[in-house]
Amino acid sequence: MIQLSSIRTSSSNKQIVSELTKKLTLGTENVIARIALAYSFSNDKRLSLKDIQDSKGKEYSKNVLFGTYYPIYVSMICVLYNVHKSDKDIPKYLKLHIDDGLQLLNEEYKRNPGLSGLDFLTSKIESGLSNIDLFD
Repeated sequence: MIQLSSIRTSSSNKQIVSELTKKLTLGTENVIARIALAYSFSNDKRLSLKDIQDSKGKEYSKNVLFGTYYPIYVSMICVLYNVHKSDKDIPKYLKLHIDDGLQLLNEEYKRNPGLSGLDFLTSKIESGLSNIDLFD
């Protein structure tokens, strides 16, 4: 598996992650970054490495961002992009999805400024569950 020590958001997302952390009150900035990553993954879209942004924003160590679940995040990247776990671009894909997710969260919050973090998570969980066909 590819080794990673840390990931940095883009400079434009540095302020966004701080603002979302304060507004959504779901925990520390690394929690918001993890939610952003999952939110981006939930859209099931492949992002292009040519669209990667700068790395002048908030830095997260591998352990703070992923904890013991790093192999699971790598697996999700491998499945989505059809790459091997040793692919050198996995950290770039993770960064792309964190930055993408932060932008998506920020847009969602702008459309619903009174939205609480718990309401946001609950609505996304309900939406995801409604898309599961248990009798298929």
